[in-house]
Amino acid sequence: MQKQGELIKQLTDRELLLNLYITQLIILLLSLMLSRILFDSWFYPFQLIKWDSKDILIGFIAGVFVVILEIIAARVLPKHWFDDGGINERVFGNRSVLHIIILSTVVAVSEEILFRGVLQTYFGLIPAAIVFTVIHFRYLRKPFLLIVTVCLSFFIGYLYLYTGNLLTVIMCHLIIDMLLGLAIRFNFLNGGIKD
Repeated sequence: MQKQGELIKQLTDRELLLNLYITQLIILLLSLMLSRILFDSWFYPFQLIKWDSKDILIGFIAGVFVVILEIIAARVLPKHWFDDGGINERVFGNRSVLHIIILSTVVAVSEEILFRGVLQTYFGLIPAAIVFTVIHFRYLRKPFLLIVTVCLSFFIGYLYLYTGNLLTVIMCHLIIDMLLGLAIRFNFLNGGIKD
């Protein structure tokens, strides 16, 4: 964790964002390749996206619910439990609102296509949740953040099972990342607002 934190500190903002976007592109390409191998179709996960306003609302409400829980936890639990090595602060801390929305959308779409659209659809909830947790390896040495990541993965996985709509979990993931990104940007988690 400390080595990763040191590496992150050495990256410029541009390099950090480039790495983030490249990682998401790799995840999306991996999704397409796995879709071709597992479902005999490059774009199978996209068939799981249904434009249903009720499901979109469910994803929105679920995302807001998770953010409220995280904000409460951040206000009452020890700060060091949330220490991710400064990565989220570097990613979101100085971004514009529009850029936070774009970042959150890119991450939500690429990750949910892989984890729910491909992995969970083919292998089931538990293997998808395990892979989701492992890919967020920066939390493996942070017990609280690891527990939150595991719980979040199962929550989103159950949400997908409930609606059967990939758009629901994309919306949920987007709302979580966007609102927490905005909370970091405006220093809301520490009780203050910065401009």
